[in-house]
Amino acid sequence: MTFRQFAFNNVARNKRLYAAYFLSSLFTVMVFFTFANFAFHPALSGDDMNEKVVLGLGVAGGIIYLFSFFFIMYSMSSFLQSRKKEFGLLMMQGMSTRQIRFMVFLENMLIGLAATISGIFLGLVFSKGILLVAENVLVINEELSFYFPVMAILATFISFLILFLFISVLVTFILRTNKLIELIKGKQQSKGEPKASIPLTILGILLLAGGYFTALYAEGMAVFIVMVPVVIVVIIGTYLLFTQVSVYVIGKLRSNKHVFWKKTNMILLSDLAFRMKDNARTFFMVAIISTVAFSAIGTLIGFQAFITGGIKETAPYSLLYTDHKDESEDFVADQVEQVDQRLAEHAITHQKESVDLQYYASPNQDSTKMITNVSDYNRFAELTDRETIELEGEEAIVVGANTANMMPEEKLEDLINQPITLDDGTVVKPTESLEPNVLPELQAFYVVSDSFYEQLPTATEEVTYYAWQADRGQSDQLLAASETLVDELEGYALYPVDHTIYEIKKGYGPIMFVGLFIGIVFFVSAGSFLYFRLYMDLDDDKQKFSSIAKMGLTDRELGKVIHQQTAILFFAPIVVALIHGGVALTALSHMFNYSLFQESAYVLGSFLVIQCGYFFVVRSFYTKQIKRAIH
Repeated sequence: MTFRQFAFNNVARNKRLYAAYFLSSLFTVMVFFTFANFAFHPALSGDDMNEKVVLGLGVAGGIIYLFSFFFIMYSMSSFLQSRKKEFGLLMMQGMSTRQIRFMVFLENMLIGLAATISGIFLGLVFSKGILLVAENVLVINEELSFYFPVMAILATFISFLILFLFISVLVTFILRTNKLIELIKGKQQSKGEPKASIPLTILGILLLAGGYFTALYAEGMAVFIVMVPVVIVVIIGTYLLFTQVSVYVIGKLRSNKHVFWKKTNMILLSDLAFRMKDNARTFFMVAIISTVAFSAIGTLIGFQAFITGGIKETAPYSLLYTDHKDESEDFVADQVEQVDQRLAEHAITHQKESVDLQYYASPNQDSTKMITNVSDYNRFAELTDRETIELEGEEAIVVGANTANMMPEEKLEDLINQPITLDDGTVVKPTESLEPNVLPELQAFYVVSDSFYEQLPTATEEVTYYAWQADRGQSDQLLAASETLVDELEGYALYPVDHTIYEIKKGYGPIMFVGLFIGIVFFVSAGSFLYFRLYMDLDDDKQKFSSIAKMGLTDRELGKVIHQQTAILFFAPIVVALIHGGVALTALSHMFNYSLFQESAYVLGSFLVIQCGYFFVVRSFYTKQIKRAIH
């Protein structure tokens, strides 16, 4: 058997440990290849918008490539740590340090080459499906048809071949600095009783509590101001949480006889303090990386919802035409008729309403205020499927501004307590408030009864609005009609709401696509870190549970202990990351004055479901390995 065959067989024998490294590297290569596949796609050339997409994909590919370097370095470090005893035995059998370094170099290159080829192959297999997804996320007009990406294959293969070569050489130099003969007893040395520092435990709790409170209490631009100090405080608090707070809590549980002596808690808690202490840095890194993934994806999705949702709340119609009385009545009528014709040409069924909004000056107000009657308000409420209202006599209500993407200076409760006195002495005093608005008005306004409205003086300003609301299921026809109208009525007061949202999504698509992929890569890598740590201790766990089983531990109790132990190790950093991400996205919603609860729940819930699936798969294989060693 040659030395190269020996290195190959070594990889085959350690396939359990190398599986996570190989699969994670494969996934990273596949993602990089996906970006390269888009960047070199013929449909994304020759257009300014597409050039921005390609630029974004290139930047994302660079980030993925840089992250891959650190990820693979960490993976190799985990392998070296788990193979200390093996290296010591090899040296005792006469293998030199130089030969061990060469063996590690060959093993890493072998896995790197296999991961690169497999990643490219899987990228080709799933490329058409990914291209179809990209068409919807990127919102581009061109069809991303399948093509054989020769340039993408070459770029990916050469880039990762260089990456693995560089890391393999670097690892051999790192390995050379260790005294390998001493590593054979590394795991047999006593680690001592894990102890937590009380001052550091208290400091960790205070830092996390202070960071959370500051992030949740701040509003508006204050969120942006406190962002950096809060991030620093929470990062330090997270490190202390895993290194000190967790050990302190476990110690308290162990000292509680009612908890410690209950069923299998003795086995769980006796080892958990050591595991938490040993894995603290990994948990800290996983929690921070996962938080970045959650926050980045949640922010991207939330920001898109914030922009598009704000537009739709400000003008909840398909099309809106504004007449500021700058043009003649005939000119306005012709343009409105042109909109009707284009909608008819595209067979778009719709409802149409118009309204004259009156603005009144008031000595006790700095600016004019819009006042409308309940009939006009209800017509537009029915147009937008909102609730209608009833008013009689001199009743009035104040309606909040549809400015979800702005910071209204006037709060509704303040306007209720500020009646308006018009120039002729008429007093409009609202008795309640209402949100949201159904009329195309950016500022808060007043709705009065029809009878009271007729008694109001002459308005200082009047604006006429025409609104069209298309029935559902006609988005394609509506976009086509809107594009035609935008070209024909360019420079005039037509506001194609749905078309505007479409254009925003189109421009935002590349950022969303890139952010989603980078976030997913970060999350998968974080899960791989946990896998590495779990399987690094597998041999020790086999010996430990084998000894305990001889003392009378049943298969059911064994399964329970393994389930509890792996669940804590898997979900402790993820739960912390979910809390961090939830606080970050809540703070973001405070900054924009826009609720991101639905988007946050969707993102965090999706990642939690993925992590649960990953946990059950890993736990199944892990449990089989333990039980196989026992029986």
